[in-house]
Amino acid sequence: MVLRKALLAIIGVLALQGSALAEDAYPSRPVRLIVGFASGSTADVTARIISRRLSDILGERVFVENRPGAGGTIATEYVATAKKDGYTLLFGTVAATINATLAPSKKTDFAKDFAPITLISSIPNVLVVNPSLKVNDVQGLIALAKAEPNKLFYGSAGIGSSPHLTAELFKQMAGIKMTAVQYQGSAQAVTDLIAGRVQVMFSPASTVMSMIRQGRLRALATTERKRASIAPDLPTISEAGLPGFDTGVWVGTLAPSGTSKKIIEKLSAATNSALKAPDVVKQLKLQGMQPIGGSPEHFKTFIASELQRWAHVIHSAHISVKK
Repeated sequence: MVLRKALLAIIGVLALQGSALAEDAYPSRPVRLIVGFASGSTADVTARIISRRLSDILGERVFVENRPGAGGTIATEYVATAKKDGYTLLFGTVAATINATLAPSKKTDFAKDFAPITLISSIPNVLVVNPSLKVNDVQGLIALAKAEPNKLFYGSAGIGSSPHLTAELFKQMAGIKMTAVQYQGSAQAVTDLIAGRVQVMFSPASTVMSMIRQGRLRALATTERKRASIAPDLPTISEAGLPGFDTGVWVGTLAPSGTSKKIIEKLSAATNSALKAPDVVKQLKLQGMQPIGGSPEHFKTFIASELQRWAHVIHSAHISVKK
């Protein structure tokens, strides 16, 4: 019995030493960065920009693998059940915090099943209107919507999308009523906005900036707390009369919960280093993305606030999806 206990103790010590050695050697093979959206999407493009620099810093290839579908849920469920060894990571987006309330997965809990690594970047939505609409600023739009409840139609990139919920948050904070028209994506909604079939829309900046410059759309404001580098002359909605309004389309890296703290910290340090590289900053800003960075703790706090924000908006607006 004594000999058996001694052997078990030795095995335990060796296992711990082996685990520590593996952590110290990490990464010793390629790392997969799982993106829940198709090639060419904002998340995909951003992931590829970051992955190239991370490969250089970590000394092992970091490659993007697309697993699109169900608003990112397929990728989220896949990574949640992956080995907790740092070799399968999630490139998470704002969609994950929205889906947690609107379309919760039966297999995963986003708040519990993931260890945040780094909040990488975000891009604001832009509040745009058809030029024929006789408003030139946020206060003018609010006044018109109050004068004509539900007579303004706003284009939405689909139920539960960031533009849709941003519009609902705007309605709630402004105390107005507008009617949603749902589309399969931002591109279709923008087409109808230009044609005048809808009058208002919140859209990712990268989708509408060229139309704004051409005069085909009129921009009123951006949605994040700080002015957007892609449109520095536009006021924020907070500046324009709704203090505290602050939303954006963000992306960041996460690992399955239970992944070694040492690996999480190594990945976070590498990502923060990548975000300071001039070529990475330039490429992100060309996409309209603002580099952010920060610690795993900062990202964890941010995710908690996003989960709370979107749950409140969804419940207050009585938004649901058919199952």
